[in-house]
Amino acid sequence: MKLARIAVFAAAGLAVAAFAGVFQPAGARGQAADAASGVITVVGTGSATVVPDRASFAFGTVNQARTAAAALAASSQAANRIVDALRKAGVAKADIQTSEISLSPRMNDNGDAIVGYTASNTVTAIARKLADAGDLIDAAVAAGANQVYGPNLLASDQDAAYRSALKAAVAHARVNAEALATASGLALGKITAIAESGGPMPLPAADAGRTMAAPIEPGTQKIDATVSVTFAFS
Repeated sequence: MKLARIAVFAAAGLAVAAFAGVFQPAGARGQAADAASGVITVVGTGSATVVPDRASFAFGTVNQARTAAAALAASSQAANRIVDALRKAGVAKADIQTSEISLSPRMNDNGDAIVGYTASNTVTAIARKLADAGDLIDAAVAAGANQVYGPNLLASDQDAAYRSALKAAVAHARVNAEALATASGLALGKITAIAESGGPMPLPAADAGRTMAAPIEPGTQKIDATVSVTFAFS
């Protein structure tokens, strides 16, 4: 009986050890691995603010006709007039692009017979000078555009702003790493690895004007950057 009790206690001890392993915090295991490798990895974020100086718009035309060919022809002619008007308004050929052409049947009220077709054609255009955006809209609408989308405001120095945001993100990562190292009684060393997350993603400009014949207010855009930085420590 004594041997049996000893076996029972041994089994219970193994079970406790097993449960202790199951409930060990995952973070603790990760920290141990980092300590063994002598590195610490942190995430840093940074941002830079720019003022948009360009705007892009999408101008569409929708036409209906009894036949598909007639609807497409009318839509194409209207799109050509819009493109010509944009060129006369000073938009470079390279800044005008067809973005969508669509054709769909129109059904009767019962939905069992085709009574005609609807065709649409959309072109996008870039105003390199924000002050010209209003004239660009007026020209497109006067030429027959019955759909206007935009503005999508852009900054010509976006790449430079993103590089500034990256520098700020690395500095932020170092501050975080120093705080962790100090709290752990460690000495922070040099950077051993760095990874960039994504690319320049400007947030929408604030309060951009969208009304025809009204000025387009650029507002500001914030360019964000995120990096993952690994430091050595001792």
